[in-house]
Amino acid sequence: MPGDAPSADEAPVDVSRYRAPIGTHDVLPPESNRWIALVSAFACRASRFGFDLVVTPVFEHREVFQRVGESTDVVRKEMYDFTDKGGRAIALRPEGTAPVVRAFVQHHPPTPWKVWYVAPHFRYERPQKGRYRQHWQVGAEVLGSDDPDVDVEVIALAHGFYRGLGLERVSLLLNSMGDERSRPAYVAMLREYLLDHAGELGGEFRARVEQSPLRVLDSKRDDWHDVIERAPQLTDHLSDESRAHFETVQRRLDDVGIEHALAPRLVRGYDYYTGTTFEFVSDALDAAQNAVGGGGRYDRLAEEMGGPPTPGIGFGIGIERVLIACDAEGKLRDASPMVDAFVVNGLDPGSGEVALVANELRESGLRVERTYGDRSVKAQWKAADRSGAAFGVMLGRAEAERRAVAVKDLRTREQVEVSRDALAGWLRARRDEAGR
Repeated sequence: MPGDAPSADEAPVDVSRYRAPIGTHDVLPPESNRWIALVSAFACRASRFGFDLVVTPVFEHREVFQRVGESTDVVRKEMYDFTDKGGRAIALRPEGTAPVVRAFVQHHPPTPWKVWYVAPHFRYERPQKGRYRQHWQVGAEVLGSDDPDVDVEVIALAHGFYRGLGLERVSLLLNSMGDERSRPAYVAMLREYLLDHAGELGGEFRARVEQSPLRVLDSKRDDWHDVIERAPQLTDHLSDESRAHFETVQRRLDDVGIEHALAPRLVRGYDYYTGTTFEFVSDALDAAQNAVGGGGRYDRLAEEMGGPPTPGIGFGIGIERVLIACDAEGKLRDASPMVDAFVVNGLDPGSGEVALVANELRESGLRVERTYGDRSVKAQWKAADRSGAAFGVMLGRAEAERRAVAVKDLRTREQVEVSRDALAGWLRARRDEAGR
């Protein structure tokens, strides 16, 4: 009876359990077409630079990511880790470099090893625009060369990717993290300087300094700003070798026309960085969330994972954040692929010709749509117009007798008759002429 309470076997469904978890999001058409365009653009550019795709597991042994740095928030607070049914400590991938280096150490590929990836990453942090608990990145890594030219090539790969998307308000920040000879002395000096000011800035400041003085330099806290700005700079304490490497990178970037600004406080978020570090920022975004990608050298990471000493450099680019930057600059607004043809059935409703023609055109490389069910010819033409197709292909009785179809340009409304045998070639030629 209406209004009766549900029985125990008919308990109300908790709809909240059937929604995406907090901090995650679904990517649906037509937005997903922008993702395809972005990833395709990156894959194409990476290929031109000699990079091949690498695919690593979504989860790894927790120790792999501990190399990111126990003092980082990624490891201490944000990493999704658990014990699996076999008693193993496992973590979902919070960043892209460590799994690639683990794969390098495990499989011993020839060097230089140049790979790119597209993958989801997981961090338990407060969700906000452009920052999700599951977010996606494209990235690239090179292992096996410490040549400054490799630094420049990696930066150029990312720089040209942004330009290829039409982004004009993305700029490059550059710094050096030094090496194992110069950084320890600098860190000791920095710690002493920061602790001298801990009394005026409180217990949280002191705790951060004790954990990692370098992390303090990257803080956005307004009340810490003056102290951080007066702190000694790492680039003033580089070894001769580190300084020469960094100066060469800057000269080569000038040679290839990539503008950059020195950022002495840029330390990135992970402890494994050595030497060149860089970040791409967009002034079209809020200052607190303006980074759209970045990376740097990690010349000791492979050795820390049990491999031979192997220099490396790479970067990661957040897909969601880049798309927000595209929105801010009015780029990549409509990446939906053009429908080449919409097939309209003017024969008997039960005819299989529409399926046959659609399949022939699809197998020839064309994007083809049609309607389903017993719909009138008028309704089918309305669907064709809504689809955005370039041409409508009409299967009519009169044309069928001549083994032909009527093809209508859905923009100009001009109509011609084309033989069935020539149809695919005719449509491909018009697509090529239009540059679609």
